[in-house]
Amino acid sequence: MIDASAPSPEPSVAALIVAAGRGTRAGGGLPKQYRDLAGTPVIARTIAAFDAHPAVAAIVVVRHADDAALFTAARPETRLPLIEAVGGATRDASVRAGLAAIPEGLDTVLIHDAARPLVSRAVIDGVLAALGDHDGAAPAIAVTDALWRGDRTVAGTENREGLWRAQTPQGFRLPAIRAAHAALTGPAADDVEVARAHGLHVAITPGDEANLKLTTAADFDRALSMMETRMDIRTGNGFDVHRFGPGGHVMLCGVSVPHSRGLQGHSDADVGLHTLTDAIYGALGAGDIGTHFPPSDPQWKGAESHIFLTHAVDMAAGEGFTITHADLTLICELPKIGPHAAAMRARVAELLRIDASRVSVKATTTEGLGFAGRQEGIAAMATVTLVKP
Repeated sequence: MIDASAPSPEPSVAALIVAAGRGTRAGGGLPKQYRDLAGTPVIARTIAAFDAHPAVAAIVVVRHADDAALFTAARPETRLPLIEAVGGATRDASVRAGLAAIPEGLDTVLIHDAARPLVSRAVIDGVLAALGDHDGAAPAIAVTDALWRGDRTVAGTENREGLWRAQTPQGFRLPAIRAAHAALTGPAADDVEVARAHGLHVAITPGDEANLKLTTAADFDRALSMMETRMDIRTGNGFDVHRFGPGGHVMLCGVSVPHSRGLQGHSDADVGLHTLTDAIYGALGAGDIGTHFPPSDPQWKGAESHIFLTHAVDMAAGEGFTITHADLTLICELPKIGPHAAAMRARVAELLRIDASRVSVKATTTEGLGFAGRQEGIAAMATVTLVKP
């Protein structure tokens, strides 16, 4: 169980996503990083994977000079700073441009191919863990197939022992990899080669077959198949009620709505945000607000409810989930929700870190029936969808 009051380690990692290639072998008329993959651009999925990781503090995307409009169109909403850099004529030149754009104060970098959108948190965690006692670390998968040499006929075989298929992200301490790139005198296949040429020791960490690099049209089909089989989709429901009491406004979905009475509660009694928070906890199987923020604890008295929702969103992200949709219904006679619904929707989208098109905030009455019909309080119900690729 997460202690809501315990401080989290300060994030110190930059994710550097290399997206400056042309990637036309995959077809589709666009560089592969901007092609659609199950309704979302490839690069948006890649960015989201690092945006959801709690150790990452900033994301740098190195794009081609001609791709400004493509990147703007594909760029997702993120909780982290998202920095653009323009790449060079070679991959190592693009990486150097990205390294130069990393903000001050970060000590570690994960260099990742934009065309690997299905990278998992487990793969990222493995790289970061290995950096505790290595100069660098990178995921890979051992070669298990027989290896042949030849053209149209087999001319010989090669020993596969000790051979690995390299993947990304490739992680390094930032000063060391900057120095390695500064000393590079020739082309390099990847950043591990750059690091080794500079004398750095690079650990091999567990890779993942799903962390494939999209190169051809067939790779897109493979990725779609993998997403279908491994995707974890959760739906959570929330319900909450607060009674009216003295006051001149109510807080609903983070918006102050003028009213002749206020809502009573241990916090600011924002029934909308409480309901969304419980829906996320429910999808995670993690209890409810009272589990994480006990009303018996005086530190939460009068607290703004966005604190609770942010904790739930962070908890979902920490488990590798992306919130994809939220549907909230407020149940009351008064105040009228319609004039404030757009502002509520925008604030909820901001707190959930998703586009407003994925948020619904609406209201209904009970036709004068029950406590809501008697204007004794406000109820709310919500459904939230979480997806882990």
